[in-house]
Amino acid sequence: MTVKISQASDVQNFFKEASGFNNDAGSSRMKTVINRILVDTAKIVEDLEITQDEFWKAVDYLNRLGGRHEAGLLVAGLGLEHFLDLLEDAKDAQLGLTGGTPRTIEGPLYVAGAPISQGETRMDDGSELDIATVMFLQGKVTGPDGQPVANAVVDLWHANTKGNYSYFDKSQSEYNLRRRIVTDENGNYRARSIVPSGYGCSLDGPTQEVLDMLGRHGRRPAHIHFFISAPGHRHLTTQINLAGDEYLWDDFAYATRDGLVGDIRFVEDAEAARARGIEGSRFAELNFDFQLQKAPAPEAEQRSARPRALQNA
Repeated sequence: MTVKISQASDVQNFFKEASGFNNDAGSSRMKTVINRILVDTAKIVEDLEITQDEFWKAVDYLNRLGGRHEAGLLVAGLGLEHFLDLLEDAKDAQLGLTGGTPRTIEGPLYVAGAPISQGETRMDDGSELDIATVMFLQGKVTGPDGQPVANAVVDLWHANTKGNYSYFDKSQSEYNLRRRIVTDENGNYRARSIVPSGYGCSLDGPTQEVLDMLGRHGRRPAHIHFFISAPGHRHLTTQINLAGDEYLWDDFAYATRDGLVGDIRFVEDAEAARARGIEGSRFAELNFDFQLQKAPAPEAEQRSARPRALQNA
């Protein structure tokens, strides 16, 4: 038997009281958001006839999700982070703000405060040179007019050969594969690193638990994350997903977008490798340019205030 009471006036008033509308303290914005969550949750419970067992299993799941610090991973895996990008794209189109390198998701693995260099840098600590392929990454940052943007900050980070990120993977050195590069007078940035691997959700984790019930995998292609910022220009959050990866267009986090595929080139040339200071004969090259939009307002120059990890915090 289906019983629905969520829209009754006494229940609605009860949710308003639970949301704090009966007092003048606190945040009016938070009260509005919490009230909507309560009302919509009650409607879901009624419409889908959620049982007591299902409800409390969901509460237990949220406890486990937080305990594993996977909320950011689940948000990406369910497409909500990609939805936020689509929403911003739609707002831009409405305002006529078009062009430039596409945005895509940040993901949950950024760490603030990476070492900063002028023009070029080396990102890896050398610990995987026996198994990794050295990668030379370079490109140019331009403005909407195609002119180079000097002194832009290219903040980039990526995984190691096992698909793990420093800070979250305590076996790696501090800020391994995380750097900031200030572009030179011609807008160029250059980095020596290693070819990253894609990764998958922990098989015993709560994110994969949900994906399993949806019949979905939890794999990501190899990719490199970027924040790019410069005075007068809109902050760009994006990533390069590497061509040739089997999950390139089957990314569980929905981060791959047209215009964000990096055509990595593998070279087998012992003489060229020696000239670049590499032992052996194999290395990779990746060129990728970024075009920024002009900032419509000063606040657009800054990245979002999303909470992020900070080394040694």
